[in-house]
Amino acid sequence: MSSVPVTTWSLEQTSPADLLPAAAPDGDVRIVRAEVPSPEFSRFLYASVGGDIRWTDRLGWTYARWREYLERPGVETWVAYDHGTPAGYVELEPQDEGAVEIVYFGLLPAFRGRRIGGHLLSYGTARAWDLAERWPGRTPTKRVWLHTCSKDGAFAMDNYQRRGFKLFDTKVELEPEVATPGPWPGAYPA
Repeated sequence: MSSVPVTTWSLEQTSPADLLPAAAPDGDVRIVRAEVPSPEFSRFLYASVGGDIRWTDRLGWTYARWREYLERPGVETWVAYDHGTPAGYVELEPQDEGAVEIVYFGLLPAFRGRRIGGHLLSYGTARAWDLAERWPGRTPTKRVWLHTCSKDGAFAMDNYQRRGFKLFDTKVELEPEVATPGPWPGAYPA
C-alpha cells in the first residue's frame, strides 16, 4: 500500500468575539441539535459527508462504540437541513480546561457551494462557545478549536479563516492512501 503526505492544520478561537459569522443562506435552511444519541444517524452523517474526502477512521466503529461516544456529556451534533433534508453537520466535543473541539464539520456533496457551510460553521462555533449553558457543571468555553487537512474540501481552510479561526499548528505526516469509500460503493463519481 502506498503512502501520501497529508498536511494537517490546527486552528482556534480564544474568545467568542473572534467569531465572524457568515450570512444565512437563502431558502429554508434550519440547524437543529440531534438531542437523542443515534449511532445510525451519526454514522449516516459521517459516511455521507466524509465519503468523498476519505474520512475512514470511524467507519469500523461498532454500534456500541458510536453509542458510547455520543452519550458522553457535552458531545453535541448540530444538523443543517435544507427544506427538511439533512445537508450537513457539525460535531462538538468538550474537553478539559474549557476547550471545545469541532471534531467533524461538513456538508453532503449535493449541498456544497450553496452558502450553507459558512452558516453551519458559524452556528456550530457559536454553540461551542455557549455549550456550558446546556450542560450544567461544565466549565465555560475558553477556546474553540479544530483541525482540517489537505484531504478536506478545497474551501475548508478559507471557510475556517473567514469565520475567525487562527492557525496555531501545522503538521505533515505520511498516511496510507485509501480509496474514496463513499457512503456506499459507487455513490460518488471518480
